[in-house]
Amino acid sequence: MNEAIILAGGFGTRLRSVVSDVPKPMAPVAGRPFLCHLLDNLKTEGYTHVVLATGYLHEKVEDYFGNKYDGLKIDYAVEREPLGTGGAIVNGLQHCTCEKVTVLNGDTFFKINHSKLIAVCDEKKAPLTIALRHVEDSGRYGSVECDDEGRIIAFREKDDQGQPGYINGGIYRLDRHLLNRFPLGQQFSFEKEVLQHDYRAQRFYGVRFDGYFIDIGIPEDYERAQEELRLR
Repeated sequence: MNEAIILAGGFGTRLRSVVSDVPKPMAPVAGRPFLCHLLDNLKTEGYTHVVLATGYLHEKVEDYFGNKYDGLKIDYAVEREPLGTGGAIVNGLQHCTCEKVTVLNGDTFFKINHSKLIAVCDEKKAPLTIALRHVEDSGRYGSVECDDEGRIIAFREKDDQGQPGYINGGIYRLDRHLLNRFPLGQQFSFEKEVLQHDYRAQRFYGVRFDGYFIDIGIPEDYERAQEELRLR
């Protein structure tokens, strides 16, 4: 079984001007909830079980998808209070049985070869691999630097410089034991307290992909996704 967790509990604060009645990952894109595009892609990539880590308006997600979507088994890890990205992953892992799980941001569509991401994680015996995407302006996201072997050596903060670089594409392959030190129900940021905190001591690897990438977190890109994902 190949399992994935989608972080689908976002409030969508920056999208409130265009979407206000559903969680951000349920925002309609090209005629369907954005989550449908993510789930379709995961099925194509060979996943069989997906955990939706939900919170805000979680009932709307459950009412739409139920426990099965086009052959995918769907479970829900509901936050009763905000847990941050890290706490949401720990919560989601309670519904997973595999030692290694793929985690995706629920507001980003990134077309990658998941088999490659998984293979690098296995070959390097790495606790974590991250899908990286080159962009012309990394300032909005912050950039990630790797050595010649692909091991991550630096996370650069967001800035206003607008330099080209590789960014964290919001897809991770991780060993569940990486998060053992965090108790269930603890609120924490996966990006700050795991990625940026542990990369010097742990062997984290970046895997570069050049597939289609869009983050619907701001209204301009949300509108752009309407046409672009309709064509995919």
